[in-house]
Amino acid sequence: MKLAYRMYAGPAHIGTLRVASSFKNVHAITHAPLGDDYFNVMRSTSERERDFTPVTASVVDRHVLARGSQEKVINNISRKDEEQHPDLIVLTPTCTSSILQEDLQNFVDRASLSSESDVILADVNYHRVNELQAADRTLEQIIRFYLDRARRQGTLDRSVANAPSANIIGIFTPGFHNQHDCRELKRLLGELGVAVNQVIPEGGYLKYLRDLPRAWFNIVPYREVGLMTATLLEKEYGMPYISITPMGISNTADFIAQVGKLVNVWAYALLEKRLNYKLYVDNQTKFVSQAAWFSKSIDCQNLAGKEAAIFGDATHAASITKILVKEMGIRVSCSGTYCKHDAERFNEQVQGLCGEVVVTEDHTEVGDTTARIEPSAIFGTQMERHIGKRIDIPCGVISSPVHIQNSPPGYRPFLGYEGTNQVADLIYNSFHLGMEDHSSDVFGGHDTRGISTKSLSTGRSDINWTPEAESEPNRIPGFVRGKIKKNTEVSAKQNNIPEITIDATYAAKEKSSS
Repeated sequence: MKLAYRMYAGPAHIGTLRVASSFKNVHAITHAPLGDDYFNVMRSTSERERDFTPVTASVVDRHVLARGSQEKVINNISRKDEEQHPDLIVLTPTCTSSILQEDLQNFVDRASLSSESDVILADVNYHRVNELQAADRTLEQIIRFYLDRARRQGTLDRSVANAPSANIIGIFTPGFHNQHDCRELKRLLGELGVAVNQVIPEGGYLKYLRDLPRAWFNIVPYREVGLMTATLLEKEYGMPYISITPMGISNTADFIAQVGKLVNVWAYALLEKRLNYKLYVDNQTKFVSQAAWFSKSIDCQNLAGKEAAIFGDATHAASITKILVKEMGIRVSCSGTYCKHDAERFNEQVQGLCGEVVVTEDHTEVGDTTARIEPSAIFGTQMERHIGKRIDIPCGVISSPVHIQNSPPGYRPFLGYEGTNQVADLIYNSFHLGMEDHSSDVFGGHDTRGISTKSLSTGRSDINWTPEAESEPNRIPGFVRGKIKKNTEVSAKQNNIPEITIDATYAAKEKSSS
């Protein structure tokens, strides 16, 4: 296990808690030390919700260490069962329970004897999976548990709905713009004549899970969570699924084409007709989405020659890479993801679209790569936003983890045709706001920023600057100041100059101009 003060994906128990808290009337109990119950604060602030099921911490304290955890955990399960009458209680393993070698399955079995609620232990290996993998596994475990029960009890409804319908799998909390994306997906499907059977886990009730097989097909908008459930439903119940993320003009058209293909499998048999969405796609592309028009406008053409660096989860990083390169003509110097478990498919998605691919969970590696490339803009998580601030490069946030300022109460989807407008705005503003930050320089104002060293992990440069030379770059706009300083230092090293003077800066300037 690697100690880190910044993590892209949290520990496994956070993924389990996110899934459990997304369902209605499902309660999660985490067996951990005091302080590991921060999930409630994170959930309420990020989603800005008033009504959600909080998580209970079964605190490991000195009494537990002396007497063992069994009595305390079982009492907590029984208390929650009596007080809140949940449909399901999920006991979440943590690093602490693993270190203490607690037999949590035995605790669950004993608590189930006296509990009216269902009680299960989240089946995740805490040391081998991260937050997203654990969420994917926990969702599949819950779906399997209730579908298997319904099948045994004979209450599973296998009849196919009379009209086209789909399940949306993987919308959960606190995801990056998940609620906005879900609304846009519902609107898009409604205009295609496809009803939404169920959305899971967000806002879903366990008693309705037995109706999941009634849908004609499943939709997994994000690869990080939902694929295991979709694979289960395909294998056990013959339900096909779509894993194309409808982000950007091209991907949205591909998504709709796939919807049409699956709808027509049943439409001809049940409705005696075939559906064609080509006219719908053309109208949406020309009149609803402004992205196609914007990509041909002079504003977007002004971005020609700009370079971008992208990093985030596999779904958003790959989609934004495609949008920048294929739809807006912007060069992507580097595209990367922290989803190491999905590295192979990510490489396939961005192959030939970027200069280099970075798959890592180390934010310092991302920072150093970005500083070396010196792109015109960064698109990433809140980590990359901090990196951008340090090296004076604007950043647009396109993936979790995010700060509260990137969890807007307003409607900001990234999916569908409205999402194309939002993404185009984000991309354009990320490039041009970087210029506006330095408008005071251009128009004769003052700037208190220091000169960027364009390095994150190695500290200051090993070449000294005289005070007179160091003040010289302050006379030029801030957005090119870092590059000028770097070029000057490179020139000094090439000419074996130990200290940069005002004459050395002029010599480097003349060399770069020649």
